Amino acid sequence: MLRTYDIAGTIEAGTDEAGRGCIAGPVYAAAVILPEDFRNEELNDSKQLTHKSRERLRELIIKEAAAYCVASASPEEIDAINILNASILSMHRAIDGLGIIPEHIIVDGNRFKPYRDIPFTCFVKGDGRYASIAAASILAKTFRDDFMREAAAQYPQYGWEVNCGYPTKAHREAVRKYGITPLHRKSFKILPDPELF
Repeated sequence: MLRTYDIAGTIEAGTDEAGRGCIAGPVYAAAVILPEDFRNEELNDSKQLTHKSRERLRELIIKEAAAYCVASASPEEIDAINILNASILSMHRAIDGLGIIPEHIIVDGNRFKPYRDIPFTCFVKGDGRYASIAAASILAKTFRDDFMREAAAQYPQYGWEVNCGYPTKAHREAVRKYGITPLHRKSFKILPDPELF
């Protein structure tokens, strides 16, 4: 079972993002503060869970979290400030929306920028170690997938309801055939070098 807190007795927020490796769509992030007595054996890194499990856990997190918020940074922002900075920006926006000011922030990954004067700790693969980071990964992933499925109705050629904006072969073939949309990240290498084909 994942640890509930890194520093017990503090108001601790876990944060994580989803969609960094995509070539289309926003990057999403979530921040979650869990009650200190929160326990759930199924909770894990969202990438280790089935779609059905993620959806079930999303409802549980929304119901039981002391506070949570989901936020995003747009493709235009990603192009302007790069994906790392946009990911951190979306995490900051999620923390902004918590409604409870955390005393400590735990972050999935190894890069973060100070949020106000609140201490933070980064953990590589933190979503497999801490419940609040895992919860944030599930919210970020499921809310982003919902966004991309809705966007797929507007741009049906790209298969976003399946690939969620990731650079699958079918997605790239659609870009080659139909061009890019306003949701594509122009600063990304959307198509590989021609000699790779």
